Amino acid sequence: MSTDPTSAAETTDKPSVLFVCVHNAGRSQMAAAYLTHLSGGRIEVRSAGSAPADAVNPAAVEAMAEEGIDLSAQTPKILTDQAVQGSDVVITMGCGDACPFHPGKWYEDWALEDPAGKGVEAVRPIRDEIRTRVQTLVSELLPAGTAE
Repeated sequence: MSTDPTSAAETTDKPSVLFVCVHNAGRSQMAAAYLTHLSGGRIEVRSAGSAPADAVNPAAVEAMAEEGIDLSAQTPKILTDQAVQGSDVVITMGCGDACPFHPGKWYEDWALEDPAGKGVEAVRPIRDEIRTRVQTLVSELLPAGTAE
């Protein structure tokens, strides 16, 4: 049984970030995986899409595997109002008006090329841009004095 009712309470002091794109199959999945990896579990991470695809983009899975990060078990998830309300930071990637807005949240829109339908060679620069942005986000959410 992996369901621990105390685990949610234990994460409330962590900053939480929600990555949102249309299909939750490429950009938001890569960003969530990088943030989980780079924060060492010190940030609660979610991702969702306004119109989720059936599966994560295979080129995104391959591009992240090159970085040692396995996305193969991830599945696209539907964007819910609860996910937005439960997040401190909401980062959108091309979902436009489909993204719910709640006052008091930190919103950013990352203008990134959509990797849908592209091969791994075209996805690599998108992946690398996401990594750079996530590294900046980690430094903003976890100032040097709060590192492990």
